[in-house]
Amino acid sequence: MQYFTNNLFADAETPYEDARYVIFGVPYDGTTSFAAGTRHGPDAIRKVSYNFEQYLPEYQYSLSEAEIHDLGNLEVPSLPEDVVDAVFEITAEIAADGKIPVLLGGEHSITLGAYRAFRSECFVVCDAHLDLRDEFGNTPYNHACITRRVSEAGAKEIFIIGARSGTEEEFAFAQNLNLYSADYVRERGITDILKEIVEKINGRSVYLSIDADAIDCCLTPGLGTPEPFGITPFDVRDVIRTIGPLAEAFDYMEVCPIDAGQTAAVAAKLVREFIAGHRIKNQG
Repeated sequence: MQYFTNNLFADAETPYEDARYVIFGVPYDGTTSFAAGTRHGPDAIRKVSYNFEQYLPEYQYSLSEAEIHDLGNLEVPSLPEDVVDAVFEITAEIAADGKIPVLLGGEHSITLGAYRAFRSECFVVCDAHLDLRDEFGNTPYNHACITRRVSEAGAKEIFIIGARSGTEEEFAFAQNLNLYSADYVRERGITDILKEIVEKINGRSVYLSIDADAIDCCLTPGLGTPEPFGITPFDVRDVIRTIGPLAEAFDYMEVCPIDAGQTAAVAAKLVREFIAGHRIKNQG
């Protein structure tokens, strides 16, 4: 683990050998296409994590019992494909040790490396953008291409929740996927949608990825690519509470701490939600 510097998430005090959940940050925004700054996301999430009590009343559970270790931040290379490779290597090591990786971003391109370590049959992502471009900014590893790359890396079924932005070509590609736009979530309700997704997953392996910009930018404005008319923090919390316990890996990406701290606070709270919910429903 010599590639990491130390900066701990609150309650992540379990030694690596004994941990069930392993957090690490990837402070990279090398392919950012609008506002830079997501490289500061992991540390912003960690900092605000100390604002919250250990006890989660909705679970009647203390996060200090969850056996969490925080490796700190990966020392990232410059090229996006090299970052993906580095993330793959450490995620594969964590998985081989029988632990659940929790990634903090950083831009969304990072997810590909972690996904490749599992090649889960199902990929569930909350995102304002389809991210189905074949390439952008002269690289197929751009953050605008992540879901396209995951589809090529082995995902049998992809579920996109909250999307409201993409090219005509991306929306055509998405017709072969499970797309639940932000408007559709508002009209139908997240509970009914999640019930449908769980039925479609039907016991298959799952990777869960959250892009912070899935949430309406008027609610959490610390984003590199803000989009209005999005889903709510409650919607994303419901996704994590429902899909999180099924997931073999989790990430929270694209927090750009240029606001008053709202976006990082929501992220930290939802990371806690994932760990607590997953631990309670996967005891043993």
